[in-house]
Amino acid sequence: MKSVYWIISIAIFLLFHLSSCSTQTDVELDVAPKGKLYIIGGGKRPPEMVKQMIDLSEANLGKYIVILPMSSYEVDTAAYWAMKQFKDHGVKNITWFNFEKNGPMEQYKLDSIANAGMVYISGGDQNRFMDIVAGTPIAEAIHKAFANGAIIAGTSAGAAVQSKRMITGNQLKTPDMRGYQTIQPNNIETTEGLGLIESAIIDQHFIWRERVNRLISVCIENPEQLAIGIDESTAILVEDNNATVYGTSQVLVLNATKAAIAINDSLLGAKNIRMDIYLPGQSFSITP
Repeated sequence: MKSVYWIISIAIFLLFHLSSCSTQTDVELDVAPKGKLYIIGGGKRPPEMVKQMIDLSEANLGKYIVILPMSSYEVDTAAYWAMKQFKDHGVKNITWFNFEKNGPMEQYKLDSIANAGMVYISGGDQNRFMDIVAGTPIAEAIHKAFANGAIIAGTSAGAAVQSKRMITGNQLKTPDMRGYQTIQPNNIETTEGLGLIESAIIDQHFIWRERVNRLISVCIENPEQLAIGIDESTAILVEDNNATVYGTSQVLVLNATKAAIAINDSLLGAKNIRMDIYLPGQSFSITP
């Protein structure tokens, strides 16, 4: 009887031990998100780009789109125009949610975001969006949607928030300067973004608003990441570690991973920064 008892005890121990190991492996397994990122540099969205987002989201095949307009200080207006671009192409399964800082976060809204075919973040002020969303269940719901296979799309501010380090638009040393006329250290402010893309920092309205100096500064001060400038009416579709350009203009990519960087109190310098300019239809790796 004792031998039978010990055999049963060992069997039970092994059963629970293996179950625990299996559960731990499942939790710790780093599974790549199934979703895609559609990052738009601002400006008008050509009909072809809107249709592409709809097709990717499968919104006309039973899935739905959720608009998040919190970047804007006029959320009703931002939501209206964001929805209209999709409704004009026949989308009916579309809604929008507004959240306020420290306000209620209804579970049904969070669940709707997490299970959407596309989450679309409007333009406006990326700082306002992240002030509301950072560290909240809203951010978790967006990441869940991305993991589940959704398209996370955004334009202008909605593009900037997608990177792990986000350009705020503020100049710390020259706050009253119009445009970006210098390349100096500790001037271009960056802060926490959504972190949907971790290997690159996104800039938008890029060529049209002459933001090269800004991106060069960010590139030199964050050499471990790519610095990507997306022009207006232009987007990159990010799938796994690959980005493809769509729209009407260009995307500029700066890579300082192999650069020799020199910084003094007032100036940024670097040798061997790689610069690539991509046209619509061309692709590049987002891994430095």
